[in-house]
Amino acid sequence: MCVGAGPAGLYFAISAKLRDAGHEITVLERDPPAATYGWGVVYWDDLLDVLYRNDPESAREVSARSVLWQDQEVRVHGACGEQTAYFGGYGYSMSRASLLGVLARRASQLGVDVQYGHHVEDLSTLPEADLLVAADGANSRIRRHHEEFGTRIDVGLNPYIWLGTDQVFDSFVFSFEQTSAGWIWFHAYPSVAGISTCIVECSPQTWQALGLDLLGPDEGVQLLEGTFQRALDGHRLFNRSRGAPANWQHFTHVTNETWYHGATVLVGDAAHTTHFTLGSGTRLALIDAVVLAHSLRENLEVEDALREYDCHRRAELHPVQAAARTSMAWFEHVDQYLDRDAVSFAHAMSVRHGGQSPWHHQLHLATQIAAVRTARRAFATGRRWYLARRRGERNTTSRVRRLLER
Repeated sequence: MCVGAGPAGLYFAISAKLRDAGHEITVLERDPPAATYGWGVVYWDDLLDVLYRNDPESAREVSARSVLWQDQEVRVHGACGEQTAYFGGYGYSMSRASLLGVLARRASQLGVDVQYGHHVEDLSTLPEADLLVAADGANSRIRRHHEEFGTRIDVGLNPYIWLGTDQVFDSFVFSFEQTSAGWIWFHAYPSVAGISTCIVECSPQTWQALGLDLLGPDEGVQLLEGTFQRALDGHRLFNRSRGAPANWQHFTHVTNETWYHGATVLVGDAAHTTHFTLGSGTRLALIDAVVLAHSLRENLEVEDALREYDCHRRAELHPVQAAARTSMAWFEHVDQYLDRDAVSFAHAMSVRHGGQSPWHHQLHLATQIAAVRTARRAFATGRRWYLARRRGERNTTSRVRRLLER
């Protein structure tokens, strides 16, 4: 039994069925099939490697519905005008709705019983099962029911809101805007044809001074459109992905002393959260699902499987969550760095996790040169081709060409 049809819950069901088709797996989801919060999710080649090894069928669909972003831009609109700095690298993104659609179809194809509109108000009403997988998010009702998990919840300082825009970005863009009330910024990346994800963040003081704490959803979006008019090139912002409008939130950092109790186990955001500035939440949830399914296959006893999963994944997540906390704290004090020029500011952003190589600063300075960025993109194109061929993607050459043309 799995509660929650997000990426973690659906992909666990897929992974477990692939390892033993005899498993009877039911996934309960409170929302209707078409409902999802947010816009896009980001990932990198390492996740595609995992997906292709685990289930090539769904991996091909994920890959086909993804878009490529190349390089990262840091744009600073301050008193001295607009300045831009650059990072290298590339990644993939896709709409959250498309990802859930791919996983739901694959799960049903494998014989998983996915039930939507099923609210779990009382855990005692759940059918008996050998295993209960809590994939019901950061505010997990199942997790709250058991003090034994040793849950700790820390709430971030900065308010943020997850929006969409019809401004299509080719890069991952960080745009910082100085207002009379203070700095406000967004993190944006392409997520589906014609639409980009746009996560707006600011300090609590700026949020209140701009009146965003008092404005309704539509009025707030209009204010943000005006604030980011230059960065959005006059394009619109959307606060409704599917269903209710997006609301301002404070990030919830979830940790647990253990990820299982009895025959109940946590996966995805129910077990751990990582700040959106790290961009790893979906990737980590999917890997949780694979590791849990693998542990269940390798161990005859459920308790042994859950112990192995808990030990393995919590150890892996510790440094990731530490980096995410550091990233969140850096953005909570970002005004301490915004008096610098864009290149120096971007370098401070790039080393916010620590542990950089001695030549990182020199590479960062070189990346500001257009010819160097062109060379890095050419190298990245070759790397994508090699990795795609290695994992057995079909039509590798045409796919890489199509991504390169974006």
